[in-house]
Amino acid sequence: MFDFGDAVDAPEDMAPEAWVIHFKPHKRLYETGNEPALLLRELARLGPCEVSLDTSELCALADLAEPAACLSWTIELNAPVELEAITEIFEFVEGECDLVILPKTDPLADVEESSVGDVDIAALLAAATAPAPILDGPAGGDVDIQALLAMATAPLEPAPVAELAPTPKPVAPVVPAAPPTSSKAAAPAGNSAPASGGQASIRVDLDRIDKLINVVGELVIQQAMLAQSVAECGIAASSTVKVGLEDLEQLSREIQDSVMAIRAQPVKSVFQRMPRLVREVADMTGKHVRLVTEGEATEVDKTVVDRLAEPITHMIRNAIDHGLEDVEGREAAGKPKEGIIRLAALHRSGRIVIEVSDDGRGINRERVRKIAVDRGLIAADANLSNEETDNLIFLPGFSTADTVSDISGRGVGMDVVRRSIQQLGGRISIASTPGKGSVFTMSLPLTLAVLDGMVVRAGGQTLLSPLSSIIESFTPKEGDLHRIGARDWVIRFRDRFLPLIDTGRVLGFSKPDAPEITGRDGIAIVVENEGGSQVALWVDDIQGQRQVVIKSLETNYRKVDGISAATILGDGRVALILDIDALVVLGRQQANQSEFKIAS
Repeated sequence: MFDFGDAVDAPEDMAPEAWVIHFKPHKRLYETGNEPALLLRELARLGPCEVSLDTSELCALADLAEPAACLSWTIELNAPVELEAITEIFEFVEGECDLVILPKTDPLADVEESSVGDVDIAALLAAATAPAPILDGPAGGDVDIQALLAMATAPLEPAPVAELAPTPKPVAPVVPAAPPTSSKAAAPAGNSAPASGGQASIRVDLDRIDKLINVVGELVIQQAMLAQSVAECGIAASSTVKVGLEDLEQLSREIQDSVMAIRAQPVKSVFQRMPRLVREVADMTGKHVRLVTEGEATEVDKTVVDRLAEPITHMIRNAIDHGLEDVEGREAAGKPKEGIIRLAALHRSGRIVIEVSDDGRGINRERVRKIAVDRGLIAADANLSNEETDNLIFLPGFSTADTVSDISGRGVGMDVVRRSIQQLGGRISIASTPGKGSVFTMSLPLTLAVLDGMVVRAGGQTLLSPLSSIIESFTPKEGDLHRIGARDWVIRFRDRFLPLIDTGRVLGFSKPDAPEITGRDGIAIVVENEGGSQVALWVDDIQGQRQVVIKSLETNYRKVDGISAATILGDGRVALILDIDALVVLGRQQANQSEFKIAS
């Protein structure tokens, strides 16, 4: 982003009286769901605006071969606001538009509104960021502003070398470079330039990075296979070989971590969208709300960042509409009129944790329970803990709103949140205190390219269960297993019974004449599915915990029920990664049909 922070020859604490903003969206801006009207509305919040629409590039509908961005705007903001306040509005569309922000007193901003369509924004930027050429006139004389403006708006052509003075003495640039203390400034949002003395950067296509990650993943697999082969040959006891393998493993892990860091992006790109959302929802509800953000520099894989916006948006809307009291309610409770929404990100135990909290009324568990009973979601005599009661708000169609509005009442918001988090391999929890507020905590993996899992054997096949879904594993005692009906099994776990799924049989790996669960040794793994309920998976053996590189099964083979992906272990074996939710659904379907799939 270019820096125009010193475009005004005024003290740093004095903002210009007015600004001129040239805004031209790219096609990508519309494709990502952004609306220029919303940006203009945010500008209007800063002060009086005069907006001019340029339609000079708009062609006839019959001549429009494909969707294109044909409109641009020039906005005159007549308010002494800081430059950072303006750039903050356009910050989340960086790379999706051309943007020029200049003080109204700047000669380049003094363009007739009627001729806005003829101004080349790229030329304006070039003239604004490059030193002015030598003009005819006495040394140290006044610069011809009209000549500069003509150069900025005319087609750019290189000047003949012969016209340059032998030892040119540069005239002060039209827009001097900004000092390091002014990092946010007017710039074309589609471009970036390294700051003076800062680190240089390059743009790399995401497909190239993905390919590099795949190659590094293969390197890690080959390193593990080499270590396995050396161990089988009996030469791993050699100190030289052992040290060499350990060094190779460490280097492979460092390379993998470094490549993963390339895809990492700060969550700031998501967080910076939320202030506008908070203002809009607060206006719609008539509440006074202040958003506090923490940990915007926390980095996570780009894929995770791209998919965080939807669940965070739903949670903030829910916190304002359901969590915070209105002004009268807060005053009656002895709270400040202004409610606080806190959005924070941090790293914890190799994962990223996102917290959305409020200082509102908390969850009314009696009301939640009553609604759940009325809708037949739970029995009237169900004995639920506070945590289980709170989790009822994640059920599809569940809502505590009295009426349906543009904000809430449809019962889809929190259901979408949990589903989105589960699809990312994460989980969400609630901590609510009546009268003091609620905290929603999302725990997500830092990347979707690698996975921490538990390697198990079931039906003679090697499988991998994601660690994020595992609650506990144990060897059942005699009398813990019970048959329900013809095919269903349950297992006793901490004084309650959980559904038990015979993993190998459900996936079709077990032979038709294989003995029932009670006739063979095994281990029960308690897992949590997407809906928050717990089930137990029956496996033959647990072989250990591994971090593996995820390989798409659909890309290389086809979709398989109960399986989400595959990986290659260090000994060369292919392990299938379990899709816990799909496996539970598959087990129920087979139990209802009283038939099981046989492996082909």
